[in-house]
Amino acid sequence: MEKHTGKFIWNTDRESANIIKHGIDFSVAAKVFMDASRKIFVDSKHSVKETRYFCIGKVDDKIITVRFTYRKGRIRIFGAGYWRKGKGYYEKG
Repeated sequence: MEKHTGKFIWNTDRESANIIKHGIDFSVAAKVFMDASRKIFVDSKHSVKETRYFCIGKVDDKIITVRFTYRKGRIRIFGAGYWRKGKGYYEKG
C-alpha cells in the first residue's frame, strides 16, 4: 500500500520494515528535506533504472540519511537511517 503526504510518497510495508530495522518512520524522514543545511547526493551505486539520491539532514538534533527518487512530481522515499557516513558528509559542510 502507498501513502501520499503532500509532495512525498512511500510504500507502507517498506516503512514498517524501516521502523523495525532503523527506528525511523517516513513521516519523520520527510522532515530532513526541511533542513536548510541538508545535502543531496546522487546514489550512483543504486541508480540503475532511475536516478536515486541520498538526502542528509538534521531532524530533532539527529542527522538522518534518506534514500529517495523523484516520481511523478513527488519525492518517493525508499529508506532512512542514522548512517555514520552521512553524518560525516553533513558535518563537513
